[in-house]
Amino acid sequence: MGELLFASRWLIAAVAAAVLLAGCGTSPEVTPAQASAGAPAGDDEGSVVYAVGDIADCGKRAPGEAQAARTAELLKTTTGPILALGDIAYPKGSHTDFATCFDPIWGELKPRILPVPGNHEYLTPGAGPYYAYFGAAAGEPGRGYYSTDIGTWHIVALNSNIGAAAGSAQVQWLRVDLAASRAKCTLAFWHHPVFTSSPRGNNAAMLDVWRVLYDAGVEVVLNGHEHSYERFAPQTPRGEPDHARGIREFVVGTGGATAGFFGAIDANSESRERAALGVLRLRLKADGYAWQFLSVAGYKFSDRGEGRCHN
Repeated sequence: MGELLFASRWLIAAVAAAVLLAGCGTSPEVTPAQASAGAPAGDDEGSVVYAVGDIADCGKRAPGEAQAARTAELLKTTTGPILALGDIAYPKGSHTDFATCFDPIWGELKPRILPVPGNHEYLTPGAGPYYAYFGAAAGEPGRGYYSTDIGTWHIVALNSNIGAAAGSAQVQWLRVDLAASRAKCTLAFWHHPVFTSSPRGNNAAMLDVWRVLYDAGVEVVLNGHEHSYERFAPQTPRGEPDHARGIREFVVGTGGATAGFFGAIDANSESRERAALGVLRLRLKADGYAWQFLSVAGYKFSDRGEGRCHN
């Protein structure tokens, strides 16, 4: 589809979505610790955030709880917001899973967490305990998508467990949210990755979302779901390399769940580690970002680098 035709349709959709969503809250109540921790406002070094998913496993696949305790201890030595990439409390995201497994280990970090739900949270109908546990920080129950700003960056949290096709309420909201943002740099995060070298292969459920993000010039996407670490080169929705406007995806399902596996390696996969245990540290600068994977003690894997914002 040509750029002019897309722009016309996008504008029509954005106006329509604005009308549909007028008066609806689109951002959760984010605490100062969540939104502003990291470098001071105006610091050229930017704001620091951390990201990780697939965390506390209360089921028979232990040592999930012990592994989650190790990533929690790593984060307790840091400051700054934590983007929790879904599958936060296994096996079913129940009230019991949150109360007896996740909270005793990670509860101290809760004021810093900006969450999105995973498929395991939705094994309990409607992910009710997830929304109850995180409250306003999780966005509106049943929707679970929201946005906020951290430093100079716009941050968009999305829900890959509900409708995300081009005409869905979530995508209409996303178009309006991105159009309203004046930030030069944008990061989006949700649970299921579009691109992955896991045996399950690429997941097209959020591909329409990726198209919207790509056309809006978004820089970074963070996902969990696969119990491994993987970094991709900037790419288009078709998986073609694009260092000028492509989105860089990180899969960080390394919070404590059982280690995953890789199948056929995706063409744009630049770094990966099956048995990584740790968190991704991102420094969000005024015109770019720097990443570093921080392994817990006993793991030697490391990955670091820098990228620039598109505009």
